[in-house]
Amino acid sequence: MLRILTTLLLAFVLAHTATAADFTPSAPPGPYRVGFHVRQQYDRARVYQHPRSPVTAQATSGDRSRPLQTLIWYPAIGTGGALTYRDYVATVATEEEFSRMPDQVRRATDALVETRTPQVQRDLSSPVRALRDAPERPGKFPVVIYAPSHSAYAIENTDLCEYLASHGYIVIATPSLGPRSHTMTASLEGAEAQADDIGFLVGYAHTLAQADTNRIAVVGHSWGSLASVLAAARDDRIRALVTLDGSLRAAYDYVNGGPRAAGYVTPERLGIPLLYMTRLQDEGAIGSELLGRMRYADVYLATLDAASHMDFSSWSLRMAPDAAFGTRTRAQSAQTYGAMARMVERFLDARLRNDAPARRQLDDAVAANRPPAGFVSFALRRATGAPPTLDTFLEQLGQQGFEHIATIYDRLHAQNPDLALDPLQAHDWGMKLLRERRAADAMQVFRLGVKLYPERFDFLYDGLGQAYEAAGERDAAIANYRQALALEPGQAHARERLGALGVAVAQ
Repeated sequence: MLRILTTLLLAFVLAHTATAADFTPSAPPGPYRVGFHVRQQYDRARVYQHPRSPVTAQATSGDRSRPLQTLIWYPAIGTGGALTYRDYVATVATEEEFSRMPDQVRRATDALVETRTPQVQRDLSSPVRALRDAPERPGKFPVVIYAPSHSAYAIENTDLCEYLASHGYIVIATPSLGPRSHTMTASLEGAEAQADDIGFLVGYAHTLAQADTNRIAVVGHSWGSLASVLAAARDDRIRALVTLDGSLRAAYDYVNGGPRAAGYVTPERLGIPLLYMTRLQDEGAIGSELLGRMRYADVYLATLDAASHMDFSSWSLRMAPDAAFGTRTRAQSAQTYGAMARMVERFLDARLRNDAPARRQLDDAVAANRPPAGFVSFALRRATGAPPTLDTFLEQLGQQGFEHIATIYDRLHAQNPDLALDPLQAHDWGMKLLRERRAADAMQVFRLGVKLYPERFDFLYDGLGQAYEAAGERDAAIANYRQALALEPGQAHARERLGALGVAVAQ
């Protein structure tokens, strides 16, 4: 695992210290104009800056909350400010320090890209598709949150983000920050910090008038794919996942159910479609522990005809020196990148938008064993059924009716013992139904409660008595009130109701 993480970090450093060159992805843009916003905001529920600077040891001034400079690409109308690729690069200077002045940003950007040749100047000054602060196009559009790789900038995949926005998606990205600095820690704590950032962006998406927040997906590259899995396991508003050459294979012990793993990453919590994309020359296990356990999800396994990890990042492809491409050319890598972008868009159209033609394209490619252009393999492992979760329980209950509650519960509990109805939950649920004047449904809930705990909890029998009484079944109500008193002679409510029903009760 350490060897693989070291390889990923070296690739990141190489791409972040090199110079730019011409790069044109092969994926054709969609029908929409693309707008671009930069929003500087803090997650004030989390601390980020130390009380003293870890560099100067001087007291920290200003807001110590977690800075989340947020980049948004979106379908637009009209016109906006023209942008060059250098404008994207300039956002790096303010990822942690929002208060930097324009001359500070310019100097930091110069140092980052080392613009020393005319070729570099041409590429950095070339226009990009997005228009700064262009008016938002009316309508509702699905949301894609992009999670960058280990310590990477939010601009790591601007070309993919623009491409998806041109096809009608709102794409939101923040940098990959560690728990307390821009340097990500190769630990579960670090991955969870980025997962919390994804959760913050899910919440932020709900403030956007354009956003269809019933359709949210996360696309993660490398380490960001690990964070995206953690985020999806905690937030069921995320409805689809894409992992681009992800660190699931390198950091699988955080998600494999073992002693170092996040306990909440379970098959039941990952019952959403996943596009798992990797490269031909892969290293080590491919996260088979997690993939093998995701039996309630449709998992698409796509192997891109890519030479290296950097082929999944347009920042890397733009900034890497020619020598980094080995026997391939930058143009060939651009073709590969375009194939990757098209696959991501097709998957999102099919599984997030539920677009029937896109779904048929994926199904046809699987059925014919014919990988799309740019891929060496493409397969689908279908879900075995709905995940045995509370949401599935409630969905089936709503469809079949409360008279089937015990059958539904027994079946799902057998699949997932962690899905258990606590006696206090059963009582609270039944009482809420009684307050809603749904006595028949409350009766079924309390019946399930006393079936699960027949000799332990007097309040369940008291609740069942109330449900029978509300339904006008006097004899059944009396029998259950008596059982409540048998279990707990001090059951005041059952004693009171028996008296009201004309039943003598010994003191």
